[in-house]
Amino acid sequence: MAASLVPLPEIEKLSPRVVRILGGNPGKFQLQGTNTYLLGTSPTRLLLDTGEGKPAWLASLRSVLAAHDITISAAILTHWHPDHVGGVADLLSISPATKIYKNEPTEGQLDIADGQVFQTEGATLRAFHCPGHATDHMALVLAEEDAMFTGDNVLGQGTAVFEDLATYMDSLHRMAAQFGGRAYPGHGPVIEDGKAKVLEYIKHRKEREEQVLAVLEDAGGKGVTSMAIVKVIYKDYPESLWQPAERGVVQILGKLEGEGKVVHDEGEDTWAINRKAAL
Repeated sequence: MAASLVPLPEIEKLSPRVVRILGGNPGKFQLQGTNTYLLGTSPTRLLLDTGEGKPAWLASLRSVLAAHDITISAAILTHWHPDHVGGVADLLSISPATKIYKNEPTEGQLDIADGQVFQTEGATLRAFHCPGHATDHMALVLAEEDAMFTGDNVLGQGTAVFEDLATYMDSLHRMAAQFGGRAYPGHGPVIEDGKAKVLEYIKHRKEREEQVLAVLEDAGGKGVTSMAIVKVIYKDYPESLWQPAERGVVQILGKLEGEGKVVHDEGEDTWAINRKAAL
């Protein structure tokens, strides 16, 4: 879980070519709200993500567009989750000519290919497929700043959730090789040293894996439930966090099982070190 949240303004110019507009949807998983980004330096700009359809976001977007006589040529969606795509209808209601791009598109949307380039004056974006948080997840590399829009794979505060840990770890390693500057996350404040944050995420996940393996080693070959592992690793955390933490532990165990390091007794729903793998 993230620590107390850094206050963020509803609208903020983050660089000469990046304006963040909050989605108006603060919450447990959305942190201060979904970050949507208006990109470029001319009256024709790109939009990254659309929030979840809250009136506050549409009002903020309208005010920025009107104040600077801006039109949006294309909106790029990082992934399918409702807090990122839910504002598409509102966007089209005020900008019907805007093209909507998403990996694995739905009706009315255009596909995004890995490596596809989107350009407007002052902003050149390269799409980078990095599944883990979601299968269709795309990050975008901003060439002019050597920066990355990390979507929900890397957040401005706390850690991210993921569908498949092995895939997620692979994506993090590949993301770290794509840029050297800022990270503009899907939620939370800007990360000035984005690459370092990605590497921190990798380190954190590896440490969690080592902790899980240590608990199983200490069990001496006896089967251990995922919740029993949680109670050791997260003993200093509030019990209210144990259940969500268990989902992450199960992901780790699944990855380790795929690597042949642990075995799962489905009948007992327990886990143990794979002693055969050590031979």
